[in-house]
Amino acid sequence: MDEVTLDERVQVWGSRLAAGLPSGGLRRPRAGAEQLMMRWLIGDPRLRAALFRFVDVRPACHSRSELVRHLSELLEEAGGRERFGAGEGPVDGEHSGVARRLARLTGRRALELPTAAAAALGVASMAHRFIAGEDAEAAAGELRSLWEHGRCVTLDLLGEATLTEGEGELYAERCTQTLRTLAQLGAAWQPAPMLDHDGLGPLPRANLSVKVSALTPHLRANAPRRALEAARERLLALLRLARELDAHLHVDMESLDTRESITELFLELLARDEFVAGPSAGIVLQAYLTDSEEQLERLLAWVEGNPRGAPFTVRLVKGAYWDHEVVLAAQHGWRTPVFTDRRACDRHYEHLTRRLLDARAGGLALRPAIASHNLRSLAHALAYADALRLEPEAVELQVLRGLGDDTAAAINACGRRVRVYCPVGDLVAGMAYLVRRLLENTSNDSFLAALGSGADLRLLLERP
Repeated sequence: MDEVTLDERVQVWGSRLAAGLPSGGLRRPRAGAEQLMMRWLIGDPRLRAALFRFVDVRPACHSRSELVRHLSELLEEAGGRERFGAGEGPVDGEHSGVARRLARLTGRRALELPTAAAAALGVASMAHRFIAGEDAEAAAGELRSLWEHGRCVTLDLLGEATLTEGEGELYAERCTQTLRTLAQLGAAWQPAPMLDHDGLGPLPRANLSVKVSALTPHLRANAPRRALEAARERLLALLRLARELDAHLHVDMESLDTRESITELFLELLARDEFVAGPSAGIVLQAYLTDSEEQLERLLAWVEGNPRGAPFTVRLVKGAYWDHEVVLAAQHGWRTPVFTDRRACDRHYEHLTRRLLDARAGGLALRPAIASHNLRSLAHALAYADALRLEPEAVELQVLRGLGDDTAAAINACGRRVRVYCPVGDLVAGMAYLVRRLLENTSNDSFLAALGSGADLRLLLERP
């Protein structure tokens, strides 16, 4: 298909998705304060910088009071008390109003707190929008509700870097318990043909996303063999449990310096004879890395050379560690490993999408999962899948809980499968996750920000 015809189909699919977006947006009592907080982040680079610093400080916070104190100090350094409405003199009306609203969300009177502290508590309250619960059992009602509304899920266990073997073992135990709980919960859900099956067979209801870096403190680029040995037994046990429970185990990716160790370990274990029949499994591909096409070809070659009873899933994402990769490369004098131009990254994402769908249409036992909040990216995947005459259930779209809720509703309205990435964990541990998601989706070139500001849909759907 030529690019002009494909873009015409993208426009049609983009319009269908946009028409399916809930017209009222978020309908929750806290939505107003949250939207104002998002506007602060979009328009204030100093505030975003303060939140980046907060991600580094967060591991030192062992209670909510410490969390509030650290974030308060960073926010006040970013702009001063008077800038956020806590000074004695005249302040901006909107910021002052936001301060009072955020303070009310926490049950505290605005006069009892500096506004920065109120903002800190407001950010904490926003975390509930992203985090489904403290664990799978606590999130059971939310997970069932998502299923009943036509959305399957994958759970991610929140937590910071693993520093000891004990923490690695604890993370493995949490994964074990989560898989068992998900299998038990899913067994009670009503049948849903679009979510339960595709052209390659049944889709496991229990789906867990795992960070191999959390299984061991030794995952370092300069000691890959030690890392593999430390994580092998724990990941092996999780694969065996997923096979026993008929669950799906998905490996997440983080920074580039751990990608090779993680990929090598995961593919090595899956290639064992004991896993030929299952479990269902998959891995993440980060499109913002300039060598991700070579990585995809490596994965496709592995799938072709290792036939299994359960199809392999590749989740295509843009990537969430852009700043980390840029700063690390600059520090060491390395070539920057990520695309520095958003449009170039978007073009590459679409190229990888087509390669994945071509492989699926060519008969490879592969499940492409297109994870994005960009309507152009999602519409492009659907348009290209149609051009290849793939069945509607052949492509899975994925969004983040809290940020992709409206997008998920639009995908449902179009009759396509959507999976919601649901973090679970302690609120304090989830704050760093929350900040990364806010920063990722409130940048000036964010599609969500552009759509929310009233930009013309046809322009937003143009070829990057």
